[in-house]
Amino acid sequence: MQLTPRQDLGENHWNFPDAHEWDPTDDVICIGGDLAPVTILDAYMHGIFPMYLDDKQSVLGWLSPVQRGILELNDLRITRSMRQSARKMRTTFNQAFRDVMIACSTTHKEGNWITEEFIEAYCRLHDLGWAHSVEVWQDDQLVGGLYGIRVDGLFAGESMFHRRRDASKVALMALVGAMQMTEMTLLDTQWWTQHLQSLGASELPRDDYLKRLKQALAPSRIEKTT
Repeated sequence: MQLTPRQDLGENHWNFPDAHEWDPTDDVICIGGDLAPVTILDAYMHGIFPMYLDDKQSVLGWLSPVQRGILELNDLRITRSMRQSARKMRTTFNQAFRDVMIACSTTHKEGNWITEEFIEAYCRLHDLGWAHSVEVWQDDQLVGGLYGIRVDGLFAGESMFHRRRDASKVALMALVGAMQMTEMTLLDTQWWTQHLQSLGASELPRDDYLKRLKQALAPSRIEKTT
């Protein structure tokens, strides 16, 4: 996984509300804006992420869950089944980003927010060096994977999929290993679910998550490499 941002994205022309202005009972921070690379990246750096709020996918919302799901890197639960599956599979980083996103978009039939617009926006971020994927292969077929945004010590996981047993878990194992090797500190899962809990995920109140985010991003800047 390429861990160093490569492109300067310029300045965000949209202003996200400051955290002290957020409704403490609502996951939705604001509505509108666009999916330009700098808008999306600025949102993640403020603890916010985009998602359509309606079935017609016409209302673009920016969310920061009141209870945030995270996976502490040392808490990942690796079962014997996962280890056995990992020995039968091959993992790569950033080799099939678009394919991973498309697979994620077709896996979740209900409430799917990964539209063509989202795919193009995140593929652009991938081209610019900010979005990353983990691919899992078996017999040269893509059988699982995940993708998300990386800024400094943060990896904001967006979605994962599997076509073989444990394939998405193998992708998560590879991601956690890469994060530990590079001393990253915060793996954001957005929401907590029972499935993620079975892998070791937990919840943080939003204020605590924002403190962890600040630590993970320090010192953070959208920089242009030379």
